[in-house]
This record gives sequence, C-alpha cells and structure tokens, in this order.
Amino acid sequence: MPLIPRWRFMTDEAKALTKRTAVSAGVVLLVLLVFRALLPWLLLALAVYWIWTVVNR
Repeated sequence: MPLIPRWRFMTDEAKALTKRTAVSAGVVLLVLLVFRALLPWLLLALAVYWIWTVVNR
C-alpha cells in the first residue's frame, strides 16, 4: 500500500513536487539535528572568546 493513497492518480508535476518537499524536509531535519549537536560547542567557544577579550583589555 502506498504511503500516499492517491499516488497513482497524481500528475507527474504533483509527484515531483511531493518528492522535492519530502527531500527538503529531510534536509532541514538533518541540518537541525547537526545544529542542535553543535550548539553547546558554539556557545562554549563564544564564552571563551568573550572571556579572552575581557582578560586582554
């Protein structure tokens, strides 16, 4: 059974749009997961840089 019940009745343009939307959503999800994993390191680097600039004044 297809994931989208009316897939066989969809036009080729609608199928292409659906596939592009699914790929785009997957890419956005992947980017969010990577960003979420790197966020603590970015915040730590920002804090270290801020402390370094304050100490070197």
